[in-house]
Amino acid sequence: MLFPRERRVLAPGAVHVPDWLDLDQQRRLVVACREWAGEGPGIRAAVLPNGGRMTVRAVCLGWHWYPYRYSRTRDDQDGSPVTAFPEWLGDLGRTALADAYGEHREYHPDIALINHYDADARMGLHRDGDEAAPDPVVSLSIGAPCLFRLGNTETRGRPWTDVELHSGDLVVFGDESRLAYHGVPKLLPAVDVPDTGLAAGRLNITLRVSGLR
Repeated sequence: MLFPRERRVLAPGAVHVPDWLDLDQQRRLVVACREWAGEGPGIRAAVLPNGGRMTVRAVCLGWHWYPYRYSRTRDDQDGSPVTAFPEWLGDLGRTALADAYGEHREYHPDIALINHYDADARMGLHRDGDEAAPDPVVSLSIGAPCLFRLGNTETRGRPWTDVELHSGDLVVFGDESRLAYHGVPKLLPAVDVPDTGLAAGRLNITLRVSGLR
């Protein structure tokens, strides 16, 4: 890349850190995600209450998310127990949060949502409001670049901020931006994507604190 991309505050409490994951970390995460996606009933595209099916496919750790709730079992699949959340992933989340905010915070994520986007997938503007805890969301990108849209906390309309996310990028949103609407309108042309071991598309790993028992 001709010009380095700079760390950027997108909104109060929302920070973009380019190239946060090195290539070895990305490759290890791809291997882990492939293993998680192959456990139990596997990765799936969730069905929304209106009968529509999400274009993004997902697998969950710690707590299983399906619209719009969490469960310890895969209630919209075969009812089997959700895969455990690994402690090493929590360690990675704590390091990410400290690097983004420039300070140490107590952070104990117990949910990971792993989303895979193919070329035609997108994520509409939504809020991560199904958790009972106010702790920040840590988001990691691997693979094809995308357009990430961070909106406001009141409506799905403007104002919003668009930013390109590339493989290895970190986004953290918490504090005033914890319930900001956000989404991925589209993937971008996969130019100069590093060899992470991901065959195609984009992986997005988001870590959250459930606040649930």
